[in-house]
Amino acid sequence: MNSTEPVIAIKNINHYYGRGVLRKQILFDINLEIYAGEIVIMTGPSGSGKTTLLSLIGGLRSVQEGSMRLLGQELLGASQSKLVHMRRNIGYIFQAHNLLGFLTARQNVQMAVELNQGISQSAAIKKSEIMLGSVGLSERMNYYPDNLSGGQKQRIAIARALVNHPPLVLADEPTAALDKQSGRDVVEIMQRLAKDQGTAILLVTHDNRILDIADRIVEMEDGLLTRDAQNVPISNKLGREVSEPHN
Repeated sequence: MNSTEPVIAIKNINHYYGRGVLRKQILFDINLEIYAGEIVIMTGPSGSGKTTLLSLIGGLRSVQEGSMRLLGQELLGASQSKLVHMRRNIGYIFQAHNLLGFLTARQNVQMAVELNQGISQSAAIKKSEIMLGSVGLSERMNYYPDNLSGGQKQRIAIARALVNHPPLVLADEPTAALDKQSGRDVVEIMQRLAKDQGTAILLVTHDNRILDIADRIVEMEDGLLTRDAQNVPISNKLGREVSEPHN
């Protein structure tokens, strides 16, 4: 893939659920490009199609109509084996951290390294420890998830998603189960690591408190992409920086 090309390029995507008379269109003519190092936040009401679009980009559903290119590779008509292969280029972060409770923090991250790369166990351990250190969990590497806070668990999920330096990270409501400060800490870690690694992030959220980390904000409504705008900081009356979309 040429460095000037988008990590993900979506053109004229339509998607449907059901068959026959029950067939219902969920996504309508979606067009979107996301570039390396760019953080794009997607907002919109429940049922607007955000999660469906995220699952298509992530190779978790098959593309039905239109074009979707990940790292220059077309996903329309892709076989299941190709989708599995393409998913290795994506890091996933969900509202539920989806950690394995019988593994320590380090082992949860290490598993992602070993699944994706043919490296020695000692190298996988070292890589996992470095990544956990980068999210502020050097002192919690051998803790099990049940002994960690919600914010700490989500930091492990971030470490697991980014440990292999994927070109793209998809995050679905990563702060929804966290308090204000923990949520802020989590997205700032994501922002820093994404910029350091040149990773593109598409983050779906209802949390207006974190919109300022975005380079762009896109809005979904009734299956339509209704806004795609640069995120420009402005000053409010108290002198603090806030953010609003700017076309």
